[in-house]
Amino acid sequence: MSVAVFRRRGARAGEGRVDGRVYRDGEEHLTRFARTRTGVEAFVEPRTAVTDTTIVLVAASGEWTRRRVPGPQAAHQLAHRLGIPAYDAAVVGYPQRMRDWNSRLAAEARARREP
Repeated sequence: MSVAVFRRRGARAGEGRVDGRVYRDGEEHLTRFARTRTGVEAFVEPRTAVTDTTIVLVAASGEWTRRRVPGPQAAHQLAHRLGIPAYDAAVVGYPQRMRDWNSRLAAEARARREP
């Protein structure tokens, strides 16, 4: 069986595809997130064998959201349009406030499950 069977229809090897509607919906979500929170920064995640390129927006509080984008250039352009700094996540990593946010959510979830 050829590996091509597993490729997304219409995509060539090494190319990511993000449906235009999916991207527009994601862009709207990211714009709302950035406009309704303070201290937002963008972290661009590279395409992998499993996922397309994504952008993670992290607020000053540590709250974050992730959406697929057509590529790194589109992610950086979106951050520029939103007036927020953009970093390559593979180079700089993620801010501690994001990890702290995740830890708080996990602790709250554990507390709710405990009798």
